[in-house]
Amino acid sequence: QTSQKRSNSTPENPRPKRTLSSRSPYALFSPNSFSPSVTPSQKYAARSSRGEVVASFGSVQGPSWSGGGGRGCTPKLFGSPEENLTKSYKFMFQKALDVREVLSWRIEELGDALKSHHHLEDFAPVLLPAQEPVTVLGQIGCDSNGKLNAKSVVLEGDREHSSGGHVPLDLSELKEYSLFPGQIVALEGTNSTGKKMVVSKLYEV
Repeated sequence: QTSQKRSNSTPENPRPKRTLSSRSPYALFSPNSFSPSVTPSQKYAARSSRGEVVASFGSVQGPSWSGGGGRGCTPKLFGSPEENLTKSYKFMFQKALDVREVLSWRIEELGDALKSHHHLEDFAPVLLPAQEPVTVLGQIGCDSNGKLNAKSVVLEGDREHSSGGHVPLDLSELKEYSLFPGQIVALEGTNSTGKKMVVSKLYEV
């Protein structure tokens, strides 16, 4: 005996398994019965009530504004002349290496400010195993593309002390904190294995 295999190809004109008759109650409640005719909405640019006040709050009506016309105000460039732009510049067309240089310089600058403000000692590498509390410097980051939360916070170390290494942070010992991606902070804590740092103190600018 030979078994006949069923064809797995899709038919060109499939027959419907079930058709709704005119007496079927499902036909009476079709989408066409609820909205047989739809009026297209008016375009926003062609509205007739342009500039009309629909609702107002308060007793002040028709406030008047006055100014000095810019007299006595002379704008000046901030910073040294070599740091200012003197010609057209395309935004977001910087080289990746130049962006990294600016970020590294910014971390070092704020690191010096944190060290002098909080009277901190020298910073330690973020990946160095330490049984005793050490102070590290870096930039707050996220370990994924999602939103920053208490379990996804990582510290990207500076180039001078940590060579750009990053370590996950355990913030369970902090009573309160407020962090955002890109924030430059100094942290004190222990890193017994070199793979996760348990933070005990947070130093901000």
